[in-house]
Amino acid sequence: MIVSTKGRYALRVMVDLAEHPTEGYIPLREIAGRQEISEKYLEIILKMLVGEKLVVGLRGKGGGYRLSRAPEEYRVGEILRCTEDSLAPVACLAEAENQCPRAGRCRTLPMWEKLNRLVNDYFDGITIADLMEQGTSDMI
Repeated sequence: MIVSTKGRYALRVMVDLAEHPTEGYIPLREIAGRQEISEKYLEIILKMLVGEKLVVGLRGKGGGYRLSRAPEEYRVGEILRCTEDSLAPVACLAEAENQCPRAGRCRTLPMWEKLNRLVNDYFDGITIADLMEQGTSDMI
């Protein structure tokens, strides 16, 4: 599993929005500038986040983006699963149901399943609020 720039940038955007809660809707241009992300690429990421209702977007004058929930209610795992094709360590676990014809007799599958659970549990144990706090380097 390699987390793409979409996943990494999505986390940065979510923290950025969480750090500016009283500003209402934050224009895409401001977020892009603060995070040093191209506006075009950021549009793609924000569309994904809006589609999953992780952020709310408003068009027009005074428009922009804001979080739909409190920072402590967001799990890093849900954000990464929104932007990444999969967090699974192997292809056979990337889909909801393992379609591999060898799954019933695969000697390595239990190991991959355990790693998959560890990765998802780890990311689900971290919130956006956690990322905002100082001294999170020992957690991440």
